[in-house]
Amino acid sequence: MRLLKPLSSLLALSALSALAACATPAPVSTSMADAGAPAPTPNYDWFLNQEARENTLAYGVANSDEVKLKLFCGSGSGALELAAVLEKPSRQLHLESGGDTENYPATSEDAGVTDGHYAEAKARTRDPVFQRFRRLGWIAVWDGDRRRTYAAHPQTRADIERFFVACD
Repeated sequence: MRLLKPLSSLLALSALSALAACATPAPVSTSMADAGAPAPTPNYDWFLNQEARENTLAYGVANSDEVKLKLFCGSGSGALELAAVLEKPSRQLHLESGGDTENYPATSEDAGVTDGHYAEAKARTRDPVFQRFRRLGWIAVWDGDRRRTYAAHPQTRADIERFFVACD
């Protein structure tokens, strides 16, 4: 009988330990990759250019004409001008970031220098899709039924914030 008491206590303790392990929350990761965000694309990134009154944030390849999406703003204006290269002409620019989506009326013309079409639209820095982009560091452009994601590399995430601070 004496042996059963320690054995039953040991079994009860094991059961409680197992239950506690199940109840312990898993560590929460704050990295972009673990949060379901798209991974940055090698050789592509966000590039900031700030001048006295105009700010540009462009996604593409450094020191080239390979640009997929550009955001322009006048300092302190809160207004954005958007320019994207799409495969097909479009009357709207459909953007998404972290579940927020927005469709902006756009004008579209043949890109000329590259294949595709150049779409331009206007937006506001306070639109939810841009506020989410500002927090997450990625935005997607829908080109017909194709979703193209443009994610910042960790070292350029701060440039996205600098751009929005200058625009607001």
